[in-house]
Amino acid sequence: MTIIEETEPHKAFQGLTPDKVITLVENALNTRCTNLCRPMLSYINRVYELEGEDGTGLVAKFYRPGRWSKEALQDEHDFLLELEEYEVPVVAPLKLQNDRTLSNHNSIYFAIYPKKGGRSFDEYNDYQWLELGRLIARTHSVGAKHLPKDRITMAPENSTRQHVDYILNSNFIPPDLEDSFRSITDSLINEIKPLFNKVENIRIHGDCHFANLIYRPGESFYIIDFDDMAIGPPIQDLWMLLPGYLDESLVAVDTFLEGYETFRSFDKGTLRLIEPLRSMRYIHYTAWCAHQVAEDGQSGVAPDFGTHEYWHHEINDLADQLERIKAAPDHFGNYY
Repeated sequence: MTIIEETEPHKAFQGLTPDKVITLVENALNTRCTNLCRPMLSYINRVYELEGEDGTGLVAKFYRPGRWSKEALQDEHDFLLELEEYEVPVVAPLKLQNDRTLSNHNSIYFAIYPKKGGRSFDEYNDYQWLELGRLIARTHSVGAKHLPKDRITMAPENSTRQHVDYILNSNFIPPDLEDSFRSITDSLINEIKPLFNKVENIRIHGDCHFANLIYRPGESFYIIDFDDMAIGPPIQDLWMLLPGYLDESLVAVDTFLEGYETFRSFDKGTLRLIEPLRSMRYIHYTAWCAHQVAEDGQSGVAPDFGTHEYWHHEINDLADQLERIKAAPDHFGNYY
């Protein structure tokens, strides 16, 4: 089958059609597919469910141009392949005709995965917290073996500073609120920066929330979607799973850590990083929305993005977080 002609990456990305997707997957795997090409939910990439003629389920992921370098995408694949080698339940990319897991068409990188269904839980029982602790610990044991080549470091003066600079340079903030946003983000970064000194940084999932953990009956939890893998503190892959603030989640934390420390030690002192990381997440999300609007003119997850109301709310949330961080106790029970 004939491949589409060369064109600009973003135009080609917007112009992906079922016929083009099926053709690319067939050529990459040297196989035949049925006519199934079902779009799957993805805010950044283009993801499609396909089916081989033998009934094998496939998922093709086309990475949005300009978001990641080739090296960064290879970091993601290498991590997944290493995890698979150590029998950590992940969904690793398939090897293609080029003997690699990453292919390129019109400067759009894409990969193909086996389809694995499962369900997510938004609330976990004690046994599941134990299981998740073991899963994340095994993931981190592999992640600690070496650092990636081109992934961001999750730290106030690194990732967060980059996000703030992007937001301020994007011209999305109303001029009368720029100084307020700059002031609160500078204050936050200066306040939390010392807390990250001498903290262990390893390869982590980076976006470990309940939707990225699927349960397959008869197997176990799988950890999926490593798009945002980063260098960062292990606590990042715990806090977004918690049902509330740390003082409201001590039983869940205790059970999770019991499972985690079956395979790997955990620095309980890093629990004090949860609220700083939550603040960094707020800023990360705002930068993500700005990227979305800048690239395709819309943001389906924050319809009021860019309005005065949005920025007032964002600035107030960051100010509340700063006060919460300043008022945090020196310890939580026997943790640290």
